[in-house]
Amino acid sequence: MASYVLLEQARHIEALVLDVDGILSDGFVTLTNTGDEIKSFDIRDGLGMKLVQQAGIKVIIITGRQSNIVQKRMSDLGVDLVYQGREDKGVALKQTCAQLNIDPEDCLYMGDDWPDLSAFAIAGMKVTVPNGHVEVRRRADLVTQAMGGRGAVREICDMLLMSKGVYQELLEKFTRAPY
Repeated sequence: MASYVLLEQARHIEALVLDVDGILSDGFVTLTNTGDEIKSFDIRDGLGMKLVQQAGIKVIIITGRQSNIVQKRMSDLGVDLVYQGREDKGVALKQTCAQLNIDPEDCLYMGDDWPDLSAFAIAGMKVTVPNGHVEVRRRADLVTQAMGGRGAVREICDMLLMSKGVYQELLEKFTRAPY
C-alpha cells in the first residue's frame, strides 16, 4: 500500500508514461532461430492500464526499441500513444506533453535504466522496479514491490486509482453477482 504522501503526490497525475523493456516486460530479449523476438507481458498490468484509462488517466508508451509485439499489445489495450525508437525519452516526453497540453509535472514516468533518466528529470513522479539500475532507483520517488513484467505496472495503476478515489468503485464492478 502506498503511503499517504505518495497518494497525495499521485492525485494530480494525468498521464501514466511507461517504458517497455524492464517495466512492461521482464527486460529479457528472447529471439527464435528465425530471428523473431518474443516478449511476455503480465496480464494484470494490462488490466491495470485499462482501468486507469477508464479513470481518465492517459497511458503513454515511450520505448527506445521498435517492436511489432509492443504495437499489437498496446493496440489490444486501447493505448493510442505509443512512441517507439525514441532514444531520448526526455525529449519524447516533452513532445508528448506539448501535444496533449499536459505539464510533465502531471506525468508519472516509470522506467528502469539510464535511458529513462532524462524523462525522470522532468516528470512529476518517478517510479522504478526493484531490479532497476541503482542510479534509477536512487532518483525514484517509489520502487515497486513487484518486478518489471511481473505486476509492477499494476501496482502503480492501483495506486493511481486509489489516489483518484475510484479504486473501490471500479472494484465493485467486478464483485457484483450476475443477474
